[in-house]
Amino acid sequence: MSLPIVIIGSGFASYQLIKTIRRTNSDCLIHVFTNDSGDDYNKPDLSHVFSKQQNPEDVITLSGGDFAEQYNVILHTHAFVESIDTENQTITVNGELHTYGKLVLATGSQTFIPPFHGDGCEDILTLNSLKEFSGIQQKVLGSKKVLVVGGGLIGTELAMDLANSGKMVTLVEPNSHLLANMIPDFISLPLEKACREKGVTVTLSDCVQAVNKQDNGYRVTTTNGQSYLVDCVISAAGLKPNTQLAREADIMVNRGVVVDSMLQTSAKNVYALGDCAEIEGKVMAYLQPILLSANALAKTLSGTETALVLPNMMVKVKTPHYPIQLAGNTSVEIERWSVDIDTQGLCAKAYNANNQLTGFVVTNELIKNAFPLFREINTTN
Repeated sequence: MSLPIVIIGSGFASYQLIKTIRRTNSDCLIHVFTNDSGDDYNKPDLSHVFSKQQNPEDVITLSGGDFAEQYNVILHTHAFVESIDTENQTITVNGELHTYGKLVLATGSQTFIPPFHGDGCEDILTLNSLKEFSGIQQKVLGSKKVLVVGGGLIGTELAMDLANSGKMVTLVEPNSHLLANMIPDFISLPLEKACREKGVTVTLSDCVQAVNKQDNGYRVTTTNGQSYLVDCVISAAGLKPNTQLAREADIMVNRGVVVDSMLQTSAKNVYALGDCAEIEGKVMAYLQPILLSANALAKTLSGTETALVLPNMMVKVKTPHYPIQLAGNTSVEIERWSVDIDTQGLCAKAYNANNQLTGFVVTNELIKNAFPLFREINTTN
């Protein structure tokens, strides 16, 4: 009997890989080790749990047990993977050795919490998994005033969702505009306006400096001298790949677990995908590259070596009062923008020095133009 495929992690990347393998291979032995209950859910849905008044069970599409039965996997829940021995091809879990034929690291990421000062830092909340949602739900529901750290994709969506659920929200972002790593300032201005119209206090070009306990809440002070008294603080300041297991096993790690075009790490028969993987020098925590990675790796693990090819990516910003879709290069080495604005929204096209369309951003009703523009990018590049 051949050695099993062992997957560490039960997030979107892991389960998408399993679903893809099972489309063509129903027999290979797959073990999944996860430190939670292994339920299948769509993580982007966590951006809207408070306005939809959802509970953790509402987000689950399949329980861990049902997923294991439906996709014929052996699921080890609440299992702590202590170490990886790449020479003997074993992992140690809760003190027991398990042998693998192929090992897949799908360990995901954790929310980065900047090194603030103050005695309230240990109480800062994060929302990057169903497990975290379960842990913070009652605290957030019982809060009237919430401060969100970080005005990127997750922070902006979360701030809008909390405002829609009736919370008084303050959003603190160190850059001069929201979604600074994704879109230029002239496109984010309407998003900022939409946030303010929903009651979000948007504080830009400022950083949280300290979080201190005060009365029944927290006093948050910023670099620019602002002070906010809130009931809870949520960090959405970015994601940090979970690389400790790989690092301790002497597997090459940079920002994430470094993989080649086959998604193989520096260790033989060890692969990585999802939020923990670094592909071509980038960690891409978006659904599309994870889907493509899972499709390629499933073929490789099933015996047909398949290199990952990453085309331009489409990204959706799920802010209901100012929906945005973008693709291609919208932030660096742009020679010029072509912008059309009308009552339906904004369509901004980015061109390089050779006058080639390299990226675009569309908003509101003009998101209907996203796929034609997306095809144009892939045709001209």
